[in-house]
Amino acid sequence: MIKLRKIPFGPTYEEMLHPSIIDKEVREKALQAKEKNELDPFNLFNITWKNDKNEVNKIVLPKALTGVDANIVVLLGTYFPSGSHKVGPAYSTLIEGSVDGEILAGKHTILGPSTGNFGIGVSYICNLMKYEAIVIMPDNMSKERYDRIKRYGAKLDLTPGTESDVILTLERNNELKKNPNNRSLAQFELLPNYRFHRHVTGNSCVEAVKGIGNSRIACFTSAPGSAGTLAAGDQIKAVFPEAKVVALEPYECPTLSSGGRGQHRIEGIGDKMCTLIHNVLNTDFIALIKDDDSVRGLKLLHDGAKILVENGVDESVAKSMTELFGVSGICNIIGAIKMAKYLRLGPNDNIVTIATDGYDRYDSVIKDLERRYLETSDNVLERWFVDVFRRIGTEDIFDYRSKEQKDKLFKQKENDWIKFGYSKEYLDSMKNLDFWDKEYDKIHHYDELIKAMRKD
Repeated sequence: MIKLRKIPFGPTYEEMLHPSIIDKEVREKALQAKEKNELDPFNLFNITWKNDKNEVNKIVLPKALTGVDANIVVLLGTYFPSGSHKVGPAYSTLIEGSVDGEILAGKHTILGPSTGNFGIGVSYICNLMKYEAIVIMPDNMSKERYDRIKRYGAKLDLTPGTESDVILTLERNNELKKNPNNRSLAQFELLPNYRFHRHVTGNSCVEAVKGIGNSRIACFTSAPGSAGTLAAGDQIKAVFPEAKVVALEPYECPTLSSGGRGQHRIEGIGDKMCTLIHNVLNTDFIALIKDDDSVRGLKLLHDGAKILVENGVDESVAKSMTELFGVSGICNIIGAIKMAKYLRLGPNDNIVTIATDGYDRYDSVIKDLERRYLETSDNVLERWFVDVFRRIGTEDIFDYRSKEQKDKLFKQKENDWIKFGYSKEYLDSMKNLDFWDKEYDKIHHYDELIKAMRKD
């Protein structure tokens, strides 16, 4: 049996992808901890897309909701410890720093720049692995996010603004990093985030479509916050070269597509930058999603089961969806519907997307929606069902497969990251797929280090 150290060391990348290979006794203890004690360190071994039957947690959306022939498969992040898949890259970044000897428990305080879910993940992982933590985030995010971060034990360091002002959190993070006792898990720039999503999320997506349609992936949609989740697209393309990878942006803040800036309500995405870990070589399209569509869609799926049933959705399915999604998950679903229409996908084709989290951290967001709209009666929800899901068109989709468009994204990345100390030479190295493949291959090295450390 794996022996957990005083400072617990959890799973390897391969064990997060395939929890069935975890030591049987450890796996059983982890599943018990998931049910009985959220803060039991054995929950480190529950960082996976898989359930207790080793099946990917997913839902195939009813076509009566989406209105398209293609199968839209959504992986569900709400079943991760702490309620979001962001706990995966938080753990991966911390464990790599630990086995490298760069992060020492009892000496270093962990910094987590975030707009919410990654900060929650950092707070949660640091609780389990016994590190002090400071989460740096904008001061206008949902109350539920702040409450959960504090409940897990991290301190909050708030910067001015909202989702679209994450650059201020990076500047504050860099300031705090000057203290030699602080170590940053900077999700926007550190490649463990990329490695987790390429290996664990990407291969889980491939597995999720087995037995659905033609068992292939035609398209993957994800809104970049850190752009970590988009790395799943790299692995999807490695298996299905014809797959299209689509980055979704808020219509109100179209930074990648046009250099635009603006405030928006889709928490977790659209951060006014091209993040360092975004492999733009594999981004085929950029599509814009209106922020209020995402919030209204969440209200409908959470409170409008009756409306869904009246429009042909099976009652049990309608009720099962009430807690599965957050705002960014709805954004990703809307993006999947747009791309199904744009690519003219049929009943044998599969689009895969991600629900980062569940409804549990958005009650205050929905209350704000109700305040703004004053009335959300059944006839309003019926209208939103049509407007948000069924009438979604193919406007605001931009083809980024040409060299000219790639160069625009690389220039954006230069503008964003040279000021944080990265050299142009390093940024230029990212223009070659070999850079990304070599970074991905490091999972084998780290898996060996993790296994060696937890035996000590």
